[in-house]
Amino acid sequence: MNTQLTAPSHIYFRPTTASQRELLFRTAEEMGNISYAASVAHTGRGTYYHWLDRFTEGGYSALEQERSRAPHTFRIPPIAPAIVEEVKAAKRADRDAGYDTIANSVRKAHNWQPVVGPTKVRDILIEAKLVIPQSQPTPKLATPLACHAPQPDQTFNIDLCLVPVAHEAEQPLESVTVAAAAKREISSEPQPPAAPKEWPGQVFQDKGITYDQKMVTYVQKRAAKEQRKHRRRQKPTQRAILKAKEQELRCQRRRQRWARHETDQYWQGYRQARQTKNKAWKTLSRPEKRQNRAERRSQNAEWQQRRDDRRTEAKVCLQKDEAWRQARQAIRQERAQLDQTPLVSDWLSILAVVDNCTRRISQLPVFSAGPHVTSEMVVAELEPLLPPELRYMISDNGPQFTAGFFAALASRKGFIHVRIAPHRPCTNGIAERFVQTLKEWLEKHTWHNVEELKELLREFYLFYNDRPHQGAELHGFSPNEYARRLT
Repeated sequence: MNTQLTAPSHIYFRPTTASQRELLFRTAEEMGNISYAASVAHTGRGTYYHWLDRFTEGGYSALEQERSRAPHTFRIPPIAPAIVEEVKAAKRADRDAGYDTIANSVRKAHNWQPVVGPTKVRDILIEAKLVIPQSQPTPKLATPLACHAPQPDQTFNIDLCLVPVAHEAEQPLESVTVAAAAKREISSEPQPPAAPKEWPGQVFQDKGITYDQKMVTYVQKRAAKEQRKHRRRQKPTQRAILKAKEQELRCQRRRQRWARHETDQYWQGYRQARQTKNKAWKTLSRPEKRQNRAERRSQNAEWQQRRDDRRTEAKVCLQKDEAWRQARQAIRQERAQLDQTPLVSDWLSILAVVDNCTRRISQLPVFSAGPHVTSEMVVAELEPLLPPELRYMISDNGPQFTAGFFAALASRKGFIHVRIAPHRPCTNGIAERFVQTLKEWLEKHTWHNVEELKELLREFYLFYNDRPHQGAELHGFSPNEYARRLT
């Protein structure tokens, strides 16, 4: 007996959104390439031809309402009685055979046609009372891991994303925190593997030494660790001292320049008076010159003395300038010794603002200050983006979000600032996941300055809000489409 019983196969296609269909037909009209338009809209070519007749009749408005793709008639054909008997016979022949084994043996007898499956074998055996069904445990309700805003513009998630000033396509973008970049701890050179962690208490695990030796070794290692900690604390202190010295040098330079300016003003006035006296002397007659000759000699002697003093003072000023330059160079060398590793310091900061409900992003402001962006800068760019319905703002504990200027914004706009728990970035997971998506997209593009990056971010803004989202709450809709359905 060689009977072939197959159920009709129905392929399920995930429904497309109105924004996807509109993007599909607009791209197809502009580029004239259906395959390219389908890849941009994340749909198949069949979607274009499926909607082509309705688009031809009603235009873009006809793409809003989707017809059901479900089959109107769907019936699973019953298993043939002969197949049912074969299943029962196989179970009676081998009581220990499982459902898969019986299904494979029946298929093998029918030239490996899919005449029956393991699930149907189980149902047949239970109905024939050849097996006893096991009681199914009561499924436990899953604990909700996340809570999202029920309405758009009610809660925003914000975060800062750091990217380099210039980037070449296909180069990985390293993960950099604002604090690490601000402290110049991100080195451009490859870092050696980290050494295994050690601590003073490890000495007590050594069974080859006596108790006294363990205690003495522990005290020595503890003291050495305190010294290393003290040296780490000394580094910021040394930088502050160098900064104070540099500031004092600047003030000294300003005082010298002001004193020289006053001296130059006095010398210019003295020279003009000397020239006036010389002109007056030339206008005198010979008897008047003989009469004032002694005074003239006294004036010439005074002029020569002051001119010599002026030249000596100029030499002293050159020496002071050279000493000032040497002192400034010494401070710069001391500062360079504190930072011996070449570090990457050219970063740009991107402010990510994501709607907690719809996952729709606002504009992406860029800060040239990089890791040194201040709370005032963030507030200046963030305030125009806030809707009047905003009630909560979720962020991490960065200094840009914990400063008083940001608290004043919350008081002025009337929203509650929700700060995540330390070392729990998952609380702000929506913003963190968006930053990851943004970096994955930027890795494939190239920019050489801030303006080129801003142009890329404008392109990403349109792409992200109109693409299907993977969030479970969005059911495959794009952020814009999901927001339209809620309003």
